[in-house]
Amino acid sequence: MPFSIALAGKGGTGKTTLAGLLIKYLVKTDRTPILAVDADSNANLNEVCGLEVTDTLGNAREEMRKGIVPSGMTKDIFMNMKLQQAVVEDDGFDLIVMGRPEGPGCYCAANTLLTGFLEKLTGNYPYIVMDNEAGMEHISRLTTNNVDILLITSDTSRRALQAAIRINDLAKDLNIGVSKSYLIINQVKETPSDTILNIIKEKGLELAGTIPEDNEVYEYDLNGRPTIELPEDNTAVLAAYEIFDKIIE
Repeated sequence: MPFSIALAGKGGTGKTTLAGLLIKYLVKTDRTPILAVDADSNANLNEVCGLEVTDTLGNAREEMRKGIVPSGMTKDIFMNMKLQQAVVEDDGFDLIVMGRPEGPGCYCAANTLLTGFLEKLTGNYPYIVMDNEAGMEHISRLTTNNVDILLITSDTSRRALQAAIRINDLAKDLNIGVSKSYLIINQVKETPSDTILNIIKEKGLELAGTIPEDNEVYEYDLNGRPTIELPEDNTAVLAAYEIFDKIIE
């Protein structure tokens, strides 16, 4: 079974950037190959990783629903072909973008086929990194029914912390089998106050650590540079690595 790590958090807290740093860390520590899964409807993990995506699994579902299957090809073969086309390969990791249906209708048959093919795909990777929306329903779109680590990102704002708490509560309610949840406070300008720490503790969240606000991260993002290419001595990278060292097998 692959070791799966899912990320979630309020928009703007650096969740996808953190997912990229996690992939960078796993490659650096020889925990490869990795399957990176972008399950956010606003998919941009590929930009963080410096990769170009030409197809998604959502497109495959849509084409099958509309009957866009080449003559003489079974639906099983078609979906397998589309799955392989959707995988973007890089050094140490592969990326797949889940996407989402574009129109109304029943996707049951397509989803069933994709589930079977994704089960085979995920079995080839010892580590899976899933970037998700704040809502956790996207995790259920991946075939695995268990998540070893759920990393919830927040900044020091009350709204972001409230979102993190709701995500943690929702994850407990969904049948996705989260083994362990951690909170990471990102973009930190100063040590979190006692008030923030007390809120986290009272709500049953475990703080894995904090990552400082960093101008270099901001500049990479502003200029469209893949943040996965940040230098190893960057303060945010070092802080993220320290957290990952503590929580990942």
